[in-house]
This record gives sequence, C-alpha cells and structure tokens, in this order.
Amino acid sequence: MNRYCFALDLVDEPASIAAYDDWHRKVWPEIIGSITASGITQMQIYRVANRLFMIMEVNDGFRFEEKSRADAGNPKVQEWEQLMWQFQQALPFAQPGEKWVLMNKIFDLEQDYTQL
Repeated sequence: MNRYCFALDLVDEPASIAAYDDWHRKVWPEIIGSITASGITQMQIYRVANRLFMIMEVNDGFRFEEKSRADAGNPKVQEWEQLMWQFQQALPFAQPGEKWVLMNKIFDLEQDYTQL
C-alpha cells in the first residue's frame, strides 16, 4: 500500500468554504464508486482556513494515469469536478490545469528515527 498527500486552496470566502465543506458531507455515490474502483482504499481531506490537505492510500494496482483516464471518460466525475472547481483555486506554483498538487514527504518518525 502507498500513501500520497496533496494540497489545494479554496477560494478564500467564508460562504464558499462553507459550501465546499457541505458538499463533502454528501459526496455523490458515483464519485465514491469512482474513487474506490480505481484502487484508492482510504481518502481523507483536512482543511485549515482555505488550505486543503488530502491523504490518499492506494492498493498496489493503483495508477494515477489510469485514474485520470477513467475520470476523463466519466461524465458524473466531470460534473463533480466542474462543481468543485467553483470553490477551488490552484496553488500559486501549480502547473496550468493542475488542481491537487502532490506533496513531498520530508519527515517520517517511524522510518527515519526508529534507531534512537
């Protein structure tokens, strides 16, 4: 199993942030199905102010390219993405069209400090 972490910003307006939070209390079943069918076994999103942090755990069969291809061909996923994009804004250093930016792990207590 692998774990990936991503960051993204929301439009910094209280009503927009509240709406985004509300949508994530009632995610469409088709979106949950798309997530789990791709090999994502766990997903959590945290928020502080307008900054989002997503933790995604995937099985050994998960491939980013396959997930992207499946999402591009799924009208319900595209509808959800368009809906969410009205609340989201790319990080300043994101590539054009990039939403969630993959983060680099820089510290791991278990991995780096088990010999102490």
